Amino acid sequence: MSTLICGSMAYDTIMVFPDRFKHHILPEQIHMLSISFLVPEMRREFGGCAGNIAYTLKALGDDPLILATVGSDFGPYAARLDRLGISRDGLRELPEHFTGQCFITTDLDDNQINAFHPGAMNFAHFARVAELQAKPQLAIVAPDGKQGMQEHCAELKAAGIPFVFDPGQGLPMFSGDELLPMIDAADYLACNDYEAQMLIQKTGLSLEGLASRVRALIVTLGGEGSHIYADGVRHDIPVVPAATLADPTGCGDAFRAGLLYGIRRGWDWPTTGRLASLLGSIKIAERGPQNHQADLATVAARFEQAFGYALPA
Repeated sequence: MSTLICGSMAYDTIMVFPDRFKHHILPEQIHMLSISFLVPEMRREFGGCAGNIAYTLKALGDDPLILATVGSDFGPYAARLDRLGISRDGLRELPEHFTGQCFITTDLDDNQINAFHPGAMNFAHFARVAELQAKPQLAIVAPDGKQGMQEHCAELKAAGIPFVFDPGQGLPMFSGDELLPMIDAADYLACNDYEAQMLIQKTGLSLEGLASRVRALIVTLGGEGSHIYADGVRHDIPVVPAATLADPTGCGDAFRAGLLYGIRRGWDWPTTGRLASLLGSIKIAERGPQNHQADLATVAARFEQAFGYALPA
C-alpha cells in the first residue's frame, strides 16, 4: 500500500547571498524597493513539496506515489524518479507548460527570498485521485495549485483516505471560508508557527479550535522544535541539533515525511514527532532538498542516539 503525495513538482534554483538581507534593505525605503543581490554560488536542484517528501519517504523504505502535474521540461526529473524507484503513475505531463520553477536566495542567517513560477502546477486539478489504479493507505495534500488542493482534499475525503492537510506556502491563496472545508475534510493539519498565525487570522479560530477539528495539529517552531496537539494534549517535540546548518530548503518536507511514516504505522505522537524532527535535522545539514541520506538503518541509529530509545520495529 502506498502513501499518496499530492503537491508540487519543481526545479529549485538555489542561490546563496554571502551577507545578510537586513544590511541591504532599508525599512524607510520599502515603498520604492529596488535591490540586487550578488550571488556567487548557485546550483539547480530537484524539488517541489511532493518530490521532496517522496524522496525522504522512499529513502526510509516506504512506497510514495506522487499526484502532480508537470511540464515539457520534466525529462531530467523523470529520469531521477526512475533511478530512485519512485512511481510516475500519478504524474500528468502538460507539454504546453513548464514544470514549476522556484528561485531561492538564502542569506547567512538562513532567511530566504523566493520567486516561484507555478507553470503546470496551476493545473494540478487535472491529476485526479479517482484515476489512481490503487487506493493509497494515507495521503498528504501539500502546497500546489489552488483548485488542485481544494479538489484533492474533497476527493480524498470522499474516498475515505485519511490525509494530512499542509497548506504551507499556499495559504495566501485561500480565504478563511475556503480553508475551513479543507481542514474539516482532513485528519491531520500541519503548518509552521507563522502559518499557524495566518490560519488563526483567516479562520478566526484559536490553535485549540483548529486542533479540535482534526485528529492532530502539528506546528513546527524552527529551532525550537514542534508542538503536536492531539486528544486534548500538547506534545512538545524537541529539536535535534544538526551537524551543520547548510541549507534550510526542504526541511519542512523532510519533517512531513517523518510524520507520514509514523502515522502510517500507528506510532504514538512523541515518537512520530521525534522522527520528523530528526529528519529535518538530517536534511538541514545538506545542501538542496534531496541530497540527504535517510536510509532506515542510519536514521534508526541516530534516533536512538538522540532520544535514548529505539524506533518501533
